[in-house]
Amino acid sequence: MIPNQIVAHQQSKVLELGYEDGRSFHLPFEFLRVYSPSAEVQGHGPGQETLQTGKRDVVIMQIEPVGHYAIKPSFSDGHDSGLFTWEYLLHLAENQKQLWAEYLLKLNAHGVERDALMGSSKDSHSCGSH
Repeated sequence: MIPNQIVAHQQSKVLELGYEDGRSFHLPFEFLRVYSPSAEVQGHGPGQETLQTGKRDVVIMQIEPVGHYAIKPSFSDGHDSGLFTWEYLLHLAENQKQLWAEYLLKLNAHGVERDALMGSSKDSHSCGSH
């Protein structure tokens, strides 16, 4: 399903997605940055994910459309390699509560704080073994 409205609210740091069926979702920029579909975040296979930290204050500087299937946000921390397909955005929107809870559990399991600088722990927040 393709959103018919995409608005980046800089003040509240949320991306608003509106759909023709009347549904709308508000995805925090931090959430989108943490769940970027890029290889930098997700790795190139299972167990290669890099746990993202220190993203609470990140903002989306620009959003570029990619064909008719995705958007490519550019974040204030320099990250701009994630292509968020319409399908992936809807998945994030519909599962936001569960995904955020999983993220917080991963932080806890790795003994890192949400606001820790990236690379500040001994294992660089890797979620799997290399």
